[in-house]
Amino acid sequence: MKRVDDFRLRLGNKEYVPIMIGGMGVDISTSELALEAARLGGIGHISDAMVQDVSDRKFDTTFVKDKTKTYKFNINNMDKAVVQFDLERLAEATRLHVGATMAAKKGDGLIFVNCMEKLTMNSPKETLRTRLSAALDAGIDGITMSAGLHLGSFALIEDHPRFRDAYLGIIVSSVRALQLFLRKVSKLNRLPDYIIVEGPLAGGHLGFGLDWAEYDLHTIMDEIHAFMRAENLDIPLIAAGGIFTGSDAVSFLEKGAGGVQVATRFTVTHECGLPDNVKQEYYKASEEDIIVNGVSPTGYPMRMLKNTPAIGSGIRPGCESYGYLLDATGNCSYINSYNREVMANPDARQVVVMDKTCLCTHMRNFNCWTCGHYTYRLKDTTHKLADGSYQILSAEHVFKDYQFSVDNQVALPEKQEAALA
Repeated sequence: MKRVDDFRLRLGNKEYVPIMIGGMGVDISTSELALEAARLGGIGHISDAMVQDVSDRKFDTTFVKDKTKTYKFNINNMDKAVVQFDLERLAEATRLHVGATMAAKKGDGLIFVNCMEKLTMNSPKETLRTRLSAALDAGIDGITMSAGLHLGSFALIEDHPRFRDAYLGIIVSSVRALQLFLRKVSKLNRLPDYIIVEGPLAGGHLGFGLDWAEYDLHTIMDEIHAFMRAENLDIPLIAAGGIFTGSDAVSFLEKGAGGVQVATRFTVTHECGLPDNVKQEYYKASEEDIIVNGVSPTGYPMRMLKNTPAIGSGIRPGCESYGYLLDATGNCSYINSYNREVMANPDARQVVVMDKTCLCTHMRNFNCWTCGHYTYRLKDTTHKLADGSYQILSAEHVFKDYQFSVDNQVALPEKQEAALA
């Protein structure tokens, strides 16, 4: 019976443990989590979502405070088109976050940054170019391009000196999306170094409609494998979404996948950026508590816990401080929904907005509890303690369980007597 450790992911002329930890934002996939993956010989992701806020928390910078001060005059204005990001400061925040992570790296693994195209930031092209270039400047091993087709993203950095040096990858959920991307980048004579194929059971934003349950990762992987063979393309495919055990991973590796990307089981580790009380919510969740809805302003369906505080919250849009989802015209679907409710309820002290949520503010405050489909199984991976809480795990324990487990087993940690303070 094979284990994940019987396989290796080959990138360039080196081999790695074929376990990649997904890039969960905002700072849920922390530097500490990514560093553990790299130390253990795999690949970890950090996310550049709301990187200026992440920098403020980690390095005592004042990017958000200064931006809020600059646009304070516009806070009560329903129109947010004036709110812009200072590209130099955006680059500085990215270099701080990425650079400090890379400076701390140990072991034989790699650290990538997850970069979402849907973070349009009122200037989609220029802000994306800045984020990609600054990450390369700071020495990141690779960049995973997510939450969008990224048809023009490679071209944004084709003149960067590390364009052909760093590993560049894309997340797709269908053959069609991959075909569109490859057709576009073929003009640059620069193919992706890896392709993450994300199925419908993944956490957070999904590359599917609300009919996600009609799709299956194994089927999508088979279709993409067939396409790659037909096109004589030798690019590692990374299976992602709903891979809960080492045996789940092996089922893809035996069929030719280069590796797997996993995330859900790492949300309840010490190294994960979620507050401990939120980790306990993940542990307590039942299957019925996990839903897919359309409240994200990005337009993508999103999987989350149904008791997440973000649902139904009618907070004022925080674009002057954040504004990461403003489109090129300075608009966001949450702003439209919020303004609609304010106008419909002029005397209300607090409106309720059910159809959309202010993703920036809620993700920043860890109040949007996105999760993977199998989050309800997390309670089976640890011990319930005497006080009723669940024991938090270490990233190393979860990583090694994926790496060495067989027969769909999950290794429990050594039980502690009580919850750690």
